[in-house]
Amino acid sequence: MSIYRYMDVGIVHFKAFPEIVNGEGPIVESLEKIIEDDFWTAIEVGWIKDDKKRQEVRTLLEVSGLRVCYATQPRVFGQKLNLSSLDPKERRAGINGVKKGIEEAYHVGATSIRVLSGKDPGDEKREEAKKVFVESLMELCEFTKEFGDANLYMKIFDRDQDKKALIGHFKDAADVLDMVAPHYDNFGSLADLSHFPLLGEKPEEAIPLVDKYPMHFHIGNCIMRDWRHPLYGDLQPRFNIADGEVWTKDVRDYFRLLLDRKLLKPENKPVMSVEVRPLLYQESSAAIMAQAKRVIKTAWAEV
Repeated sequence: MSIYRYMDVGIVHFKAFPEIVNGEGPIVESLEKIIEDDFWTAIEVGWIKDDKKRQEVRTLLEVSGLRVCYATQPRVFGQKLNLSSLDPKERRAGINGVKKGIEEAYHVGATSIRVLSGKDPGDEKREEAKKVFVESLMELCEFTKEFGDANLYMKIFDRDQDKKALIGHFKDAADVLDMVAPHYDNFGSLADLSHFPLLGEKPEEAIPLVDKYPMHFHIGNCIMRDWRHPLYGDLQPRFNIADGEVWTKDVRDYFRLLLDRKLLKPENKPVMSVEVRPLLYQESSAAIMAQAKRVIKTAWAEV
């Protein structure tokens, strides 16, 4: 059975080409390399600072036929935006910054937009921060609906290892979804295979907490057992790397789980984006993407 019957297979542009993560650099040239490869049926783009380049990207994506997603992470991390801040001024700055990202997403033709929480404030203030985050998300859902018909997906990060985000564990993600999704049908979550080890959670236990609402997915890898390792944390190294947590068999099992739970289905295909980047000497973007494609092909063949 064809993988494309069950999902759109995407690549995170600014991870495959990390030199563009801050919204500058060879954005158009690197995008062309992805567009020319018909393995990919979706793409996740990020911050594009230059208006002219943004228009070039829009034209290229229109021609490509790719399903376009937009990630606010580069903008959020680059500008230190925080949608769950307990400081009203800081939270307002976060909301306004993400709204600019949503406008940019529509300009390049995105139908899915990724959003994320700020840092976890600790046990005493976590519930208050979740309520504030919910208020931010509702405002953004409303803004998105007024602006067009794209969906917002909350990406679930780690709490203790690297990003140390409010969302955070899947139980907290479920709490937020339960407060937002019943009011806004354009809101869901994004589960990243590389984050389960960092969270200390298993996909088969975590996914059922959130899968009654719309979902998209990432697959990637991490290194977390030795904090002294140069690639420690949420850095998205290639699959099957020594000391890494995600191997081809883990991608296969993830596919199986999502199929069993009917989260991969022809009538409502989700996006499954690969999030890997060249990190070591002599690792090129082209080699990393080719290796990811081999992993996907092998994992799907074994489903």
